[in-house]
Amino acid sequence: MSLVITDLHATLEDGTEILKGVSLEIPAGEVHAIMGPNGSGKSTLSKVIAGHEGYVVTSGSVTLDGEDIFEMSIDERSRAGIFLAFQYPAEVPGVSNANFIRAALQSRLPKGEEIDAVAYYKNLYSKMDLLEMDRKFTARSVNEGFSGGEKKRNEILQMMMLEPKYCILDETDSGLDIDALKIVAKGVNAMRSPERGMLLITHYQRLLDYIAPDHVHVMAAGKIVRSGGPELALELEKNGYDFLKEEALVTA
Repeated sequence: MSLVITDLHATLEDGTEILKGVSLEIPAGEVHAIMGPNGSGKSTLSKVIAGHEGYVVTSGSVTLDGEDIFEMSIDERSRAGIFLAFQYPAEVPGVSNANFIRAALQSRLPKGEEIDAVAYYKNLYSKMDLLEMDRKFTARSVNEGFSGGEKKRNEILQMMMLEPKYCILDETDSGLDIDALKIVAKGVNAMRSPERGMLLITHYQRLLDYIAPDHVHVMAAGKIVRSGGPELALELEKNGYDFLKEEALVTA
């Protein structure tokens, strides 16, 4: 059971190449972190996996437990078990949080089967309590008027309710103060499971202080240029990314 990325190349719609041969395997039960400077392709990787229409896959593959995700539509990828927590979560005016999550869960049920409302709200409230979210948020429109920290907690709430097989978190720590970061990390850690893989995309070691990864990868110039254990993140925190630029050029 793995999310496997093999020699993935992808461009923008105008032909600009962003991903230049990314290979990575994330087995179920493991947490992998990708770090790297701005413009290295980290967020692009997450969007390509999720099926963002602004990118064109030119070669390579991504398989989810052996199935080619590029043969799936965006909603099929979600139902198959892929979840992306956005760096900049979108606002959805007029749709309440409770109805949004309920509709997403309903879409995963067999035709004719309905969600039990009592059990749904009991589960929803327990997750909100863990994330220290006021229950009034259930009636508010998705992310509308939310602070940055509230939006990120809302992303984790959706993830916890949907219980995906593979979670991709794109810079979930960006814009969070230390208290919000700890709460978000608590939610993510509660989702760790032998049956679930996670990919954390971040610039900073501080997220990894609270969500300990099994493996850390460094991305530069559209490729994974170095991989290691949690100690690699500490090395990057100390030395920065400058020493990786030559390495990226050598492997280009």
